[in-house]
Amino acid sequence: MSLAASGCVVVHGEREVLPAATPTEAAEALKDFTAAYNKADKAYDRALDADYVTGALGAIDAARLDAGREVSPAGNPSYVPLEFTDTRFTIPKKAGWPRWFVANADANKGDEARWLLVFTRSNVAEPWAVAYLTLLDPDDVPAFKTDKDGLAEPVTVNSAELAVAPKDLSAAYATYLKGGGDVFAPGVHTSGWVAQRKKNAIKPGLVTQYIDEPLAKDDFAPLGLRTADGGALVFFATHHYEKQTAALGTSIPTPSDSVRALTTGEIKQSLTLEFVSNQVVLDPGKGAANRSVEFLSRIQGLTAAQGE
Repeated sequence: MSLAASGCVVVHGEREVLPAATPTEAAEALKDFTAAYNKADKAYDRALDADYVTGALGAIDAARLDAGREVSPAGNPSYVPLEFTDTRFTIPKKAGWPRWFVANADANKGDEARWLLVFTRSNVAEPWAVAYLTLLDPDDVPAFKTDKDGLAEPVTVNSAELAVAPKDLSAAYATYLKGGGDVFAPGVHTSGWVAQRKKNAIKPGLVTQYIDEPLAKDDFAPLGLRTADGGALVFFATHHYEKQTAALGTSIPTPSDSVRALTTGEIKQSLTLEFVSNQVVLDPGKGAANRSVEFLSRIQGLTAAQGE
């Protein structure tokens, strides 16, 4: 225990700026996650990796495993263990909790994409858990701002130095999907998704409605690292609903086995699908010539469904 100049007591280094983890600890965390993830994937048992996933990935993974077990109680018939190679860790230096770091690895799945996994924990007694998982083209992984020791600089959730504060990205994206705008650069997950929704909204005998909500508190809080160009790479989550309603005399398109496994209620005239999405964006610095936030990757998973 030590006494800070301001008179504040510093306990266990919680106000001291420290690396979130050592490279050895980070490598061990990835090893532990991979082992637990593979066990859960093989058995379709969410309890086997529940301690090693959280936030957006935790919600997506739990639903995927529940659906898998419902469809195939004996386990995953197409199981192939996930393996990582050529792993690079980006470890920020910060005070207090939560602490977190990013693993950037090649994998035996996902073609040539790099897997970015964001590990986080709220205290030293917890195991490291993955909150965000995204796949990026190797050329899309930015250069991070680092100090002389190679440690990265985290951005605060309310940073005023970025085009959009990380805490506001989730709500901004939900708003954008309703009516567009210029906060986000055009692309597959922005203007492209809005256009696709409009195309699918009304079809013969079927109407589809969309609701988008921010998801940014507690385990779903955004996490960001300062990039070398003055902006930041930010991971954040959102919540999406898609309601399909069939006209009288018609029926909802037959859902897949996985969707039916997560569906409560009887599907008569409507089916509401609930998704959690995790994404990673480049958030420019406030002084950048182009201040539009650029999507690099987005992965969503069905977490529940309701028939009516």
